[in-house]
Amino acid sequence: MSYLYFEEPTPVISDKIKILGFNFSNRVGLASGMDKNADYIDSLSHLGFGFLELGTVTPRAQAGNAKPRLFRLTEKRSLLNSMGFNNKGVEHAVLRIQKNKSKAIIGLSIGKNYDTPLEKAIEDYLFCFERAYPVSDYIAVNISSPNTEDLRQLESEKYFSSLITSLKKKQESYSKSLGYKPIILKLSPDLEESNLEYICKEILDKDIDGIICSNTTISHKYPQGGGLSGEELFEFSNKSLISFRSFLGSSFPIIASGGVMSRSHYKKKLELGADLVQVYTGMIYKGPILISEILRS
Repeated sequence: MSYLYFEEPTPVISDKIKILGFNFSNRVGLASGMDKNADYIDSLSHLGFGFLELGTVTPRAQAGNAKPRLFRLTEKRSLLNSMGFNNKGVEHAVLRIQKNKSKAIIGLSIGKNYDTPLEKAIEDYLFCFERAYPVSDYIAVNISSPNTEDLRQLESEKYFSSLITSLKKKQESYSKSLGYKPIILKLSPDLEESNLEYICKEILDKDIDGIICSNTTISHKYPQGGGLSGEELFEFSNKSLISFRSFLGSSFPIIASGGVMSRSHYKKKLELGADLVQVYTGMIYKGPILISEILRS
């Protein structure tokens, strides 16, 4: 008697999850920085992402840092960037989001202009927040880019509490007429443990809705400077993810970002406590096929 063996087709994992008040079709999202101006929402929405994060945008359009400011580390499948929030301004992004025809869950990442002093940074964030709120599903607050001078000081005790308190007050006010939109903080992987613990306590105390862990790192020895992303960031960002999950508890929403170049990387982020996972540099090196690769078992 002979037997015929058939190889079963590879199933596609929808990996649906309900979190932050949304039903995500899957857990994979686009990180901010790729579509800085919300110009390509409709195209990106067809690639299989569960959500899109656009920006980072600032109140006024700005050119960003001087070139050259982006370097490939091809053998390491990594990038160094010192872009500096180059964007067309929040008003442009808002108009683009209003015109998009996709059904994607959309977050808009907001920041401050390079020439706004830290003492007035709250004004920039509130300006962007007010305009982003009506058109976005959530607002990502980027206070951790290493490429705007002194921006990471907003993660310090001197500025952090007053900034998130102001944002929460605006959220409460806008939610009465526009519905509740989550505030997600994008944080640095380079935080000292004592500051990380302080931030986590403030996040829980002020009822921040979630975090993105993490931004790029400056803990590298490359002479170009700037923030390191890609595969070299993976293990480093994982340590940060473990710490945040430990401090924030098992149910707090965490979006993991940093070095996701494959399905195994994606699975590792989930194993370490991430609820959602973002990609960026992996798209640079592998293209859109990375999304379908991640979502296949």
